[in-house]
Amino acid sequence: MRRAIFLCITCFSIASLRAQISWPQVTSINKPWTRWWWEGSAVNEQGLTWNLEQYQQAGIGGTEITPIYGIHGQEKNFVDFLSPRWMELFSFALKESKRLGLGVDLANGTGWPFGGPWVKEADASKSVYLKIYSLNGGQQLKEPVAYPQEGFVRAANNRSASPGTVRNPLSDNKDLQELALDQVQFPGKLPLKALVAYPAAGLMTDLTAKVDASGKLNWTAPAGTKSWTLYALFEGLHGKMVERAAPGGEGYAIDHFSKQAAVHYFKRFDEAFRGYDMGYLRSFFNDSYEVDDARGQANWTPGLLAEFKKRRGYDLRSELPALFGKDNPDKNSRVIYDYRSVIDELLLEHFTMEWQKWSNGKGKMLRNQSHGSPANTLDLYSVVDIPETEGNDILRFKFASSAANVTGKQLVSSESATWLNEHFLSSWGDVKKAIDLYFLGGVNHIFYHGTAYSPREAAWPGWLFYAAVHFQPVNPQWKDFHALNTYITRVQSFLQKGRPDNDLLLYYPIVDRYSEPGNALLQHFDGMEKNFVNTAFEQVSKEMIGKGYGFDFFSDRQLQKIGFASGMLNSGGNPYRSLLLPANHFITEESFEKILSLAKAGATILVYKALPEDVPGLYRLDVRRKRLSDLIRQLRFTNQGSMQKAVIGKGTVWISANLEALMQAGAVRNEKPEDKDIYMLRRRNADGHVYFVNNRSGRQVEEWVTLSGHAASVALFDAMSGEKGLAAWRQKEGVVEVRVQMPPHGSLLIQTFDAERKGALFPYKEKAGEAIAVEGSWTLRFLEGGPALPAQQIIHTLGSWTDTGGQAVKDFSGTARYTIAFNKPGSAARYLLNLGRVHETAEVILNGKRLATLIGPSFTTVIPADALQDKNKLEIVVANLMANRIAYMDRNQLPWKIFYNTNMPARLKENVKDGLLNAAHWKPQPSGLMGPVTLTPLK
Repeated sequence: MRRAIFLCITCFSIASLRAQISWPQVTSINKPWTRWWWEGSAVNEQGLTWNLEQYQQAGIGGTEITPIYGIHGQEKNFVDFLSPRWMELFSFALKESKRLGLGVDLANGTGWPFGGPWVKEADASKSVYLKIYSLNGGQQLKEPVAYPQEGFVRAANNRSASPGTVRNPLSDNKDLQELALDQVQFPGKLPLKALVAYPAAGLMTDLTAKVDASGKLNWTAPAGTKSWTLYALFEGLHGKMVERAAPGGEGYAIDHFSKQAAVHYFKRFDEAFRGYDMGYLRSFFNDSYEVDDARGQANWTPGLLAEFKKRRGYDLRSELPALFGKDNPDKNSRVIYDYRSVIDELLLEHFTMEWQKWSNGKGKMLRNQSHGSPANTLDLYSVVDIPETEGNDILRFKFASSAANVTGKQLVSSESATWLNEHFLSSWGDVKKAIDLYFLGGVNHIFYHGTAYSPREAAWPGWLFYAAVHFQPVNPQWKDFHALNTYITRVQSFLQKGRPDNDLLLYYPIVDRYSEPGNALLQHFDGMEKNFVNTAFEQVSKEMIGKGYGFDFFSDRQLQKIGFASGMLNSGGNPYRSLLLPANHFITEESFEKILSLAKAGATILVYKALPEDVPGLYRLDVRRKRLSDLIRQLRFTNQGSMQKAVIGKGTVWISANLEALMQAGAVRNEKPEDKDIYMLRRRNADGHVYFVNNRSGRQVEEWVTLSGHAASVALFDAMSGEKGLAAWRQKEGVVEVRVQMPPHGSLLIQTFDAERKGALFPYKEKAGEAIAVEGSWTLRFLEGGPALPAQQIIHTLGSWTDTGGQAVKDFSGTARYTIAFNKPGSAARYLLNLGRVHETAEVILNGKRLATLIGPSFTTVIPADALQDKNKLEIVVANLMANRIAYMDRNQLPWKIFYNTNMPARLKENVKDGLLNAAHWKPQPSGLMGPVTLTPLK
């Protein structure tokens, strides 16, 4: 097969070959971007230029500017967020970014969540507090109807302080950076919002107007009823502050359920932007919700009772016992559903859509992290242009990528590598492994988390952010950062093209969770975490991921826009083969009616285990229940082995507890190699398909992987090395088999073509002999770093340079060059150079020519025969971690933790001292070229 292909391509010119098999043209969007922390906004024009030039040279495509807490000693350089000087600096950053070809996004706030000093109490996040009183018939309430709130203050790093240390109003505090407030509740009596009396049997009585200013209830319980229960609702400030706020950004978080709060909030930006050219700015950004990353819940808004009645058709005050879980279980479930679904609508309409409306008025895109919200994250993601995820779980990522796919959005971003290991202990190889998981989850627009602006003259390690991976020029690995960025750029140049190609739409059963009472009024949705553990929805999702079935989640709102044409379901311009209900108990009658209409048009509907049984909510329950029942009765099932089948209209509904059988009935393709450690993502192009294939193991993989469908040609692209070419492949019955070779944690891109393509063969690595050790005397010379450069030495056995003797090598973080001379090992066509173990990155130079930059986890590169001479000089320039120098500084009590707010917390408890990270006890981290270094002849 390979020989036949080779003979065929000799007829074509070199120019023709390049046109046939080539990497896509690179844009700044293809490159990874980074969150760019402006600490204290203590930036200046010279520093902005230097920082941006470093990023551009390293292969960064753009930045997201987020002001954050300041640096001790830099107070005179702090610039208040959105002040005229801040706007001058921001405008300068836009101009310099444009000059350098870097994109720019801007967070609509400092830290997170949205908020600031212009958010007054009326627009700040609110909580509702319940107090219950009991009365017998004929009695009056003796105690006042009152809720005295105690003061509470929580600062960064979970420090609690006396409320007396914080003045009310917040604007009277002149040291907000030092206070680093996370939540503040001032002592006082909370205003009464409702007082409702419920008899043991009968209708409620609204007593709110009968409470005077002193809290006295002027009402006597009717003697004809033996007992009464009084529910009092009080409204208070939740007190959540902007977390990690920058100077000029300290203040209350906004009430996300209030349209007024959103409108007022964005007016501040209108005022600040007036007179400045914002043309080059691409989009605005919002970090994850995180209002309830505090004591209590932000679960109220002043207009809630009116909004509830308008949207659900009954007065919530009539059902307060059920709202708080004190009625019968069915009533409790239905009222809590209605409450949560109204909150869902308010967050979507009053905040997210208002933000979208404001941004559209400025001609800008929106990037949003919807996770963590007390609402349907799929719907929140759908409103914005670029959904963004974070974390380390594919199913979490799929909420953002599904929303993009189902609504036809091209980009899915991720807050990447926020916490991998402890501070200073993550390599670029670790980051690469994390990024590959994002790609498998459908992400195609990587944002590092992140890079802190740091002056060129700042003492090492400069200005840092408190998350654990430091993408900074002071990191010794920075010199090789371009290799990681080139890898990501190449992958994203494919993943941003074409369309997703998932076969299945999987219903997101949030109605079941909204209907499940708990200890708190609201739930917060963040992937499968907490909310769907041990449910059929989680089981089905995990099983499909493990077996390689491509699917996207969809919501009830999104369902209404799904169509059926040409034998396929379609949503957002993307076709799907079938739709699956994951054993959900509840469904609205509108959603089920839509699903049946799709089936009647010809769609295949799959039902895991059983059809939904009931509608959620309380309003017009009997009418809605009957409507659902009437719809279900339209289905007439017959047994088909382990399945039940109903034909309705032109389509079919299948029910089974056998997921594999359902997938076959729905014609859902699975793209999962037999090797359990290989995972794939499939996308479609106008001329075929692209697969991102990832080896998730620490071992070498060589095998034939099976792809569904047909192909006329198949090409391989290695994004790490840049190698490309026609693959060794074969067509079998209904599938394509492609030969792949992947190092530990390696990846490839496979492109299949509907029409024949010509080009060079992919350079597989075929051994022509055994590995030959590169041995002898190595010269080890330390190049750059600190605290001091160790002396040059000659070593005969490779290993960590920290073991070569003396304290200087143990404390050193930086770069070093290993040099050795060796004779040409033979006459092979090419050789595979394997450096063995490296801590952490390596630049390979042979006879004065740079061959490769290797970041791991695998450290191999191919040497062409013409690069070898009879006598050869091999140089390996290695960079290690920041860790050893940090440990040296902590042992010697040298100041580097110089940050306001959260001053470098540890990720792991064993590294905590006095509440902060302390590395004084760390043993030296392995550093340098560990080997063994070998050359393997290749055919």
